[in-house]
Amino acid sequence: MTATDSFEAVMDLFESNTDAAAREVFVKYAGRLVALTRRQFGQRLAHRVDPEEVVQSAFKSFFVRQRDGGYELHGWPGVWGLLTVITLRKCADRVAYLQAGRRDVRREVYDPAAADGSWAGGLNRDPSPDEAAALAETVERLFRAVDADDRPVLELSLQGHSAAEISLQLGRALRSVHRIRERVQKHLRRLQAEG
Repeated sequence: MTATDSFEAVMDLFESNTDAAAREVFVKYAGRLVALTRRQFGQRLAHRVDPEEVVQSAFKSFFVRQRDGGYELHGWPGVWGLLTVITLRKCADRVAYLQAGRRDVRREVYDPAAADGSWAGGLNRDPSPDEAAALAETVERLFRAVDADDRPVLELSLQGHSAAEISLQLGRALRSVHRIRERVQKHLRRLQAEG
C-alpha cells in the first residue's frame, strides 16, 4: 500500500491494521504539517520549538481519537483540514506556554553579537592579573557550591555553550538546564554580595 491509495482503503485499514493506516496518513501529510508549523513561530520562538515534535503530538492526538472512533472523515481534504486544525491548536498552545510568566521569551534581551547563543558578546579585552585571580577564585567557589550533577551544566555554560546545546549534549531537558543556570546565577549574586 502507498500514500496514493484511496481514502476508503486507508480508512478501512484503521479497522484491521492501525499502524499501517497511521503510516499511510503520516507519509501523506507529515512534510506539509512540519512546513506549516515552522511558519507559526517568529524568530524569538523558533529556537525554542521543534516543529517535528509539534507535528508528532498532533498526529498522536489524531490517531488516538481516530482509533476510538472519534472522527467521521469524508475524504483526504477532511483529513488534511482536521490535521491542520489540530496542528495549529498545538502551535497556539506552545506559544501560550512559551509566553507565560517567567518563561516569556519576550522578556529576553537579544544580543546580535551573541546570535549564536554563546556568551561571546562580552568584553573584548584580556583581564588584569587581579581580575583573573578573582575570576578563578569565584569559579572555584561556584564549582564547590554546585551539586555534582549540576557541574557539567556549569562547566559547559562557562565554555560558552547555549542552554539548547547543553541540553542536547547532556541529554537533559532544556527547562532543567535553565533552572540549573538560574540557581548558579543566584549563587553568583550571593558571592558578589559577600564581597
